[in-house]
Amino acid sequence: MADGPNKPNRPIRPRGGAAGRKRRVVIEGGAARGRDVRAARERSSSAPRTPQTVVPQTGPVTVESGVTVQNLSQALGVSVPQIISFLMRMSQPKTGPQSLSDDEVELIATEFGREVTVKHAADDDVEPEAFEDAEADLSPRPPVVTIMGHVDHGKTTLLDAIRETSVVDTEAGGITQHIGAYQAEINGRRVTFLDTPGHEAFTAMRARGAKVTDIAVLVVAADDGVMPQTLESISHAKAAGVPIVVAINKVDLPDANPDRVKSELASEGLQPEDWGGSTQFAAVSAKQKENLDELLEKILLVADAELELRANPKADASGPIVESRLDVGRGPAATMLVQRGTIRIGDAVVAGDASGKVRALYDYRGEKVREAGPGEPVEILGFDRPPPAGELCRVVEHERQAKHLANLRAERLRREQFAQRAKRGVSLETLFSEMQAGTVQNLDIVLKGDVQGSIEALVSELGKIQHSEVRVNVIHTGVGGITENDINLASASNALVVGFNVRPSAEARILAEREGVDVRTYRVIYQLTDDIQQALVGMLTPVQTEETIGEAQVRNLFRVSRLGTIAGCMVTNGVVRRNGQVRVVRDGTVIHETSIAQLRRFKDDAREVLEGFECGILLDGFNDVKEGDVLEVFETRQIERTDLDEPPGPKAGSST
Repeated sequence: MADGPNKPNRPIRPRGGAAGRKRRVVIEGGAARGRDVRAARERSSSAPRTPQTVVPQTGPVTVESGVTVQNLSQALGVSVPQIISFLMRMSQPKTGPQSLSDDEVELIATEFGREVTVKHAADDDVEPEAFEDAEADLSPRPPVVTIMGHVDHGKTTLLDAIRETSVVDTEAGGITQHIGAYQAEINGRRVTFLDTPGHEAFTAMRARGAKVTDIAVLVVAADDGVMPQTLESISHAKAAGVPIVVAINKVDLPDANPDRVKSELASEGLQPEDWGGSTQFAAVSAKQKENLDELLEKILLVADAELELRANPKADASGPIVESRLDVGRGPAATMLVQRGTIRIGDAVVAGDASGKVRALYDYRGEKVREAGPGEPVEILGFDRPPPAGELCRVVEHERQAKHLANLRAERLRREQFAQRAKRGVSLETLFSEMQAGTVQNLDIVLKGDVQGSIEALVSELGKIQHSEVRVNVIHTGVGGITENDINLASASNALVVGFNVRPSAEARILAEREGVDVRTYRVIYQLTDDIQQALVGMLTPVQTEETIGEAQVRNLFRVSRLGTIAGCMVTNGVVRRNGQVRVVRDGTVIHETSIAQLRRFKDDAREVLEGFECGILLDGFNDVKEGDVLEVFETRQIERTDLDEPPGPKAGSST
């Protein structure tokens, strides 16, 4: 019968016979192998498992920060159950795959008598410093000069005079708060200048500047002389092993005394050349642009005489990230100082946990360039995130390799951050000796800044605020404006949002008002640290003060069966108040401390009795009063502290 018009034609399948049966195919030896596999599985499941043997280790070991319990077990040669058991005794349970904080690693090492060095991600040597380049491949490169010195000694003004630009006007309070790289042409030769911040909080950034430089120009004001940050800059330059050229600035001022500066620096090991030493000195005036040519000539003289500045421009580019930021409209932007090789548009780059492909290159004037060679500062666009300042940036073969290297670094940093977060929750009594006096309160902060270097400096500065009762806890840092995610994090963590040279978006501002999150923005680091200190002071417990308000001498005793012993007293000093605290002093020794239960003047209850009057006093819970005892009445008051250095203990008051 034919199918209906709406039914599709289907193939007819046979229901029986040889054509309808499924064929069973037997592979020779397959059944036997199956039986062997099943038997092997049964034997392995029934056989007793031997515990994993731990090979005992001796001598010092090095582990990465954020190491897991399992990896630490292998490094120390101690079984995992032993480490877990120790952590359980310390009220900090952990499992094998969990990360350990640095303090926990040190505790475990001490428990098992081992010496352990914790290596952080910042200590990793990403690339060797020395390269074997053929002599024919080496070409001269511009010297890299760092301007260093004390705050307000004219470093940026001197750099402005050299490169004929104005940066000081854009800096808050006249303090350079970023690190910048610029180039200048001198007699047909290029010199790269690094400007470093002058505020003491930016020590790490100044140190970074000294590590990437060839010559350090130490700026000292002729009217001020050698100051603390001047000595600090000398230490950084000497630690980096770079020659120093001294620029004595502000010689045009009436009270300028260049000879005093020379004498002070000579005592620090910088002997002027005209005094028989080897250090080049130049007396300049940055504002009047006097003797700048002499300073530049001495910089080139030192570069030619003491340094052999050559690099291979044909190699893959590498060099440190001087600064990074999140630029609105352009995305992550990073300033790289090329030390070796040539970076070009289209290169795959990696710096720390950031990677990408170079989309654009800009020179120090903000002009687009196709490539940059050794000794040149260049701004890179194309990173997936702002790379950490100070990280080594390098060109790799392709973008996939760059992402892989960045992911490895990011995973390492995540382990460290997780270990640090775990450290904040640790309750090991040996970790926090300062907690013996009471619970430490945290002032949680979400910190956002315009550039990575500023964030590093702020975290370092906030870490210097130490107190046994309160502390600053930076739970998150980031480059760029304050977003809704930052507000949500602060709301969930009961934290304060602090922005440095950044502002909250309109959505973030509305969300902060709705969630009750306090958002503070600053442009000068002094104001930020001062406000944070005041916030910590407000978290301190008030000072307990005791003030003696009066004394009464026991003259008679009256025993009342339903009340106890009532002391008939004469108020000899001050005033005695009802419900006041009292010490019973007998023969100069305090024998009891209690409070006044009842105070009477003749038969009437009295609120207070003044000096020179008699009264009857019933002490709360104390009847062993004797004639001649002195009752010292005092009050305890709580006074808010106004300074972090103020002690929390009780203050003894004086008699009124």
